[in-house]
Amino acid sequence: MKYKAVIFDMDGTILDTIEDLTDSLNYCMEKFSYPLHSVSEMKTFVGNGMRMMVERAAPKDTAPEIKDKIYECFYDYYNDHCRIKTKPYEGIPSLLSELRRKGVLTAVISNKVDSAVASLCNTVFKDCFDEYMGAMDNIPLKPERDMIDRVLEKLKVDIKDAVYVGDSQVDLQTGRNAGMDVIAVTWGFRSRDFLIKNGAKVLADDPLDLLELI
Repeated sequence: MKYKAVIFDMDGTILDTIEDLTDSLNYCMEKFSYPLHSVSEMKTFVGNGMRMMVERAAPKDTAPEIKDKIYECFYDYYNDHCRIKTKPYEGIPSLLSELRRKGVLTAVISNKVDSAVASLCNTVFKDCFDEYMGAMDNIPLKPERDMIDRVLEKLKVDIKDAVYVGDSQVDLQTGRNAGMDVIAVTWGFRSRDFLIKNGAKVLADDPLDLLELI
């Protein structure tokens, strides 16, 4: 194998989470009598963490203290409802199994809150990842490189021996900031053309493509 470790983004890369994210957001928006959002709209809100998602979803004139309350509502509700419709993308479980069979270390980093990342990794992907990390206090979110550095330190793998796999412009920038190889996947929340316009050089259209690239 070309790499000793693979770090995956979660939403839109290994898991199709968009319906649970949309349902959870709309539950909170409805509580505050704000307009609901479609799945297509939701795809444009995610990527930079849950607070930014709320910032993008709330009406522009929403007071900061109301946005805080929407975020708190979403945080609590999503943590309890993050596994209703969420499922792995087809081929991902087989890919992870094959990578581990070949001795490649696997990890997840996400701007989703750490408790939800842990819940999903320990249920949907039980025993599939060597490390995982979500949003926590005092750790900068992607596209800053901090999560990558922390995970690779735990894995004891040099950055030149690792590759980052994601589906968005945030993931592309994260890889660039870390100075590591990046593979962009086209089955997630951003289109192939969008990824290319945002600097993607290596793309995968199917999880089997990832196995060849890794």
